[in-house]
Amino acid sequence: MTHQTDQFKKVISHAKEYGFVFPSSEIYEGLSAVYDYGQNGTALKNNIREYWWKAMVQLNENIVGIDAAILMHPTTWKASGHVDAFNDPLIDNKISKKRYRADILVEDYVAKIEAKIEKEVKKAAKRFGDAFDEKEFRMTNSRVISNQEKAEAILKRLGRSLEKEDLFDVKSLIEELEISCPESGSREWTDVKQFNLMFGTKLGASADSAMDLYLRPETAQGIFVNFLNVQKTGRMKLPFGIAQTGKAFRNEIVARQFIFRMREFEQMEMQFFIPPGTQQEWYKKWKENRMKWHLALGMGKENYRFHDHEKLAHYADAASDIEFQFPFGFKELEGIHSRTDFDLSSHEKFTGKKLRYFDPELNENYVPYVVETSIGLDRMFLAVLSNALTEEKLEGGATRVVLKFPYALAPNKAAVLPLVKKDGLPELARRIVEDLKWDFQTIYDEKDAVGRRYRRQDALGTPYCITVDHQSLEDQSVTLRERDTMKQERITIADLKTIIQQQVAVSSILKKL
Repeated sequence: MTHQTDQFKKVISHAKEYGFVFPSSEIYEGLSAVYDYGQNGTALKNNIREYWWKAMVQLNENIVGIDAAILMHPTTWKASGHVDAFNDPLIDNKISKKRYRADILVEDYVAKIEAKIEKEVKKAAKRFGDAFDEKEFRMTNSRVISNQEKAEAILKRLGRSLEKEDLFDVKSLIEELEISCPESGSREWTDVKQFNLMFGTKLGASADSAMDLYLRPETAQGIFVNFLNVQKTGRMKLPFGIAQTGKAFRNEIVARQFIFRMREFEQMEMQFFIPPGTQQEWYKKWKENRMKWHLALGMGKENYRFHDHEKLAHYADAASDIEFQFPFGFKELEGIHSRTDFDLSSHEKFTGKKLRYFDPELNENYVPYVVETSIGLDRMFLAVLSNALTEEKLEGGATRVVLKFPYALAPNKAAVLPLVKKDGLPELARRIVEDLKWDFQTIYDEKDAVGRRYRRQDALGTPYCITVDHQSLEDQSVTLRERDTMKQERITIADLKTIIQQQVAVSSILKKL
């Protein structure tokens, strides 16, 4: 566990030191669970968003994108179920006065059991070496089996209790497992209560006539209320999708783990409208599709897994998460949900307006079903950043810190470094920047010895460094250094753009899809 905690601390401090993520309003002591993206973080975030948008909208002729407002008519949230059902189960510790999410206390307990299992597996792998069969070990080792069964039984019971809103049993479970407060170590708990997560706000100038509104807790409803607008103006035929990215707001009680769970965050969602009865087939297709999108980044197949839901939301007939191995364990990165016709039917009921699709082949009107894919941009950012941060031992005993981003996502694609600040080298280096910057983010760096500049660019995740030296003036060639292998080769200035572009263009990953 300590290795993971150390790694996570390194991610957080690297993010701040290199201009990726800052605590919000830091000079005023910050605001809990709210963060600002720095100059490099913003570039990385934009690149992830672009990869999602192009894969979702540009490559699919039956998916279009919109950008709906954050503020919506308040009845929207009544129709969507958020006013009545968007709650978290809370529990307070009487001694520390700290408030926790009851379900997360239980999930953290289970995570410790899972860590024990992994420890057993690692120990056995060491003991048996090449002869080790992990699958067989997991299926036959009595300690692993009993821990696995214990973990599953706890999660099953938690799921059932939450589904039935049996908060008394959630508390009983916490007591039976002897879960203590992480801060005080005390096991004196209050009853579990439900807490609505929506942020309220007001619309209007005077207090008397102001309308109570909510900041949207998800971007999906903006898509549903625009279903007919898009379908008619785009002359869309089923099946078709509507995508959007944007901010959502949740008054998280236990906001933690850096940018993993924030109060203000960004979602990338796509609602795919389909004829009723085809949802199973589309649900399966979108699960495969989305996993493919993740794997194309090359961040390691072993870092992803599906987690199918036992406990389904009130609107779903199937739901699965794509979980990623963060420094604090496997956690949800993206959700794929079969939402049936719940949303459109509900908005029909609350507005009295028909939200139907006329199917020319069947010659009938019906409310479409929906399969949703929903990913948190901030979580994806954290997945990419924590996966990329690497410390390497070099020959001669030195170490280097390098962010091994997928090339297309790196904030800067190339850095141009004049060997010395004289003899016309800076001028030539500037001309190269001027030429490359039209095609990708290029930076100029002339401070410090060249070796130190390489290290700095490694720590920023820049794929290529271009060094301009005296020979460059004679034969118009430069040294191109590649980030991951540190290999250097001499190439002509005229070839730079083509060589780099092939490696860093987002199309290079999109083609794998």
